[in-house]
Amino acid sequence: MSVPEQVEDLLRRLAPRVLGLLVRRHGQFDACEDAVQEALLAAALQWPEQGIPDNPASWLITVAGRRLTDAWRGESARQRREVTAAVREAADSLTTPGPGEDDGTADTDDSLTLLLLCCHPALSPSAQMALTLRAVGGLTTAQIANAFLVPEPTMGQRISRAKQKIKASGTGFAPLSEEDRAARLPVVLQVLYLIFNEGYTASSGPRLHRADLTAEAIRLTRDLRGRLPGDGEVAGLLALMLLTEARRTARTGPDGALVPLAEQDRSRWDRALLSEGTELISDTLTWAPIGPYQLQAAIAAVHSESGKAEDTDWPQILMLYRLLEQVWPNNPVVRLNHAIAVAMVRGPAAGLEMLAELEDDARMSEHHRLPAVRAHLWEMAGEFARAREEYELAARRATSLPERRYLESRAARLG
Repeated sequence: MSVPEQVEDLLRRLAPRVLGLLVRRHGQFDACEDAVQEALLAAALQWPEQGIPDNPASWLITVAGRRLTDAWRGESARQRREVTAAVREAADSLTTPGPGEDDGTADTDDSLTLLLLCCHPALSPSAQMALTLRAVGGLTTAQIANAFLVPEPTMGQRISRAKQKIKASGTGFAPLSEEDRAARLPVVLQVLYLIFNEGYTASSGPRLHRADLTAEAIRLTRDLRGRLPGDGEVAGLLALMLLTEARRTARTGPDGALVPLAEQDRSRWDRALLSEGTELISDTLTWAPIGPYQLQAAIAAVHSESGKAEDTDWPQILMLYRLLEQVWPNNPVVRLNHAIAVAMVRGPAAGLEMLAELEDDARMSEHHRLPAVRAHLWEMAGEFARAREEYELAARRATSLPERRYLESRAARLG
């Protein structure tokens, strides 16, 4: 790993610790978060050239603290946008924390509290994802904007509004009670799940994958599991991510075209990730109350066991989907995948019958996946004209360019 990569990795790990400490000391999440981002930028510019300080966390806390002091003295918005040079000047003369600036709490890690705060229920899912990636993941606004294919000013406004909502809610920065944490944790898991999914299959744009997002989701989920080792759903989510990420390199051909699961070269799957994910979910299912992420991980593990698509244990997958619908009812995506499993075990007509139940579901009415699955099942049934129409409909609805091209190619082949 190069020095800049080492610095970037270190800063991502330190970002939530530094931010958590400052917010606990001073309150004002939005001001502290801005100050930490500026300190991270100063470190990213200086450390690769001058070396990593002996106490990097204290270095960041000191620089961010000085930035807060400047802001509270009335620095204008224009000066805040131009603060990088001033921060670097201050940092250049810094070798160790100043007197009284490190009270011995630099090693305190508030990442879990910070993650719970970023997943505040008052925020929209998109705002929760953006704020989590910035405050806990240590990504810049530009990096997040690039990941979600929106202009940087748009993402900056989204993050700013999210911070203002948290401020208006009056939520203090303190560890939540067990009851409150239990209520907030499902939102945290959903946010991490959404971040991973956006990276694994980008919702729009020319690329199928965004490896930076899947890597960040896995890193944050690993960290969360380290703090909550007794939570089965945290372990299940991590196992699901690992087992899914293991297939990423086989999902595209040399030209970047989408390769569906049944046609993938399974020798290209990452065996280390498959082994880790399978071991994790196998262990978790022996002691934890069953939950939706564990069941999805179990399904992914069954897929990973087969060297060839035709050897897949579809009856076992069907059983797992039945359980998943019991613990996660009224989920159209689960129903969609359940219908595929039914078709693989009982024939395409049975799967199409299940899909009919989703036709009036508003959540699926404009989504490309419903006609795409219908097309696949009509093709299995030998109804090629119907299949072609559904593939064409799915292609028109798809916002991801690789998915659209794949669907168009399936329609053309049947034509």
